Amino acid sequence: MLSAKSLFQEILDDDESFRLFCSIAAGGESQGGWENGRIAALVPPTERDLAPKISRHGADEDKHGRIFNALMKKRGLEPVPVPPDTDYTMLLERHGIGLAHEKLKGETPLTVQDIVTYLAHSRVTEQRASEQMELLRRHFADHPDLGRAVRMISNDEDNHLAYCHEELLRFARAGHGRSIQKALRECALAEIRIYRDVSLAVMARMGRVLDWPRAKSAALAAGIHAVYAYERLGGWRRMVSLRMPERRDALGGPATAAPEFA
Repeated sequence: MLSAKSLFQEILDDDESFRLFCSIAAGGESQGGWENGRIAALVPPTERDLAPKISRHGADEDKHGRIFNALMKKRGLEPVPVPPDTDYTMLLERHGIGLAHEKLKGETPLTVQDIVTYLAHSRVTEQRASEQMELLRRHFADHPDLGRAVRMISNDEDNHLAYCHEELLRFARAGHGRSIQKALRECALAEIRIYRDVSLAVMARMGRVLDWPRAKSAALAAGIHAVYAYERLGGWRRMVSLRMPERRDALGGPATAAPEFA
């Protein structure tokens, strides 16, 4: 019987599929770290108090990338290049979601609207990350090799999501409510398409690595399409709601250190 736990266990048990999974994850996290670092450096003068939180967000993402690389190193594996059709972060950027990399590579300060756009993009993508890590934490929190990493990354993603809620609500009170809702909706509808496409690409590659039967690959693809249909019909709305989080000032302190993997 197919289940999230059995599927991931199969990927975890095979060196090649595990290497591909960790390489994709590490690449996305490292890219997110760079983006947040540049945004922190370009924050407009009126929002300088936000810069340390954005820097903390970026430091967490960098840490997650190091964790995935360390998990590979522990098994004597080297990263592989991330296939373009599985590069979630870059595909979002190419579809105009979030802030363009050309803007982030420059030295011109961002505008307040740019920061709103960044936070809306982060609120949507951190929802996805939080849900994915919660799934892994539910099944692998006590895993001897993966457990510490899963628990730490899951907690960080929950902090990132709480931070996005709190800051977007602050900007909404300052009069940006309409632009926030517009940005959230556009980002969510684009994200669910890209997540579908990336999921199909990742599962196709895992199927080739693990030599899955055609019927198994077809069942997984059907499941991915079913998730997209649910999200397109209304599931996307969970990504655009805003509420004051229980975790207040979730990124108000320094980033925690990555665990050691002997």
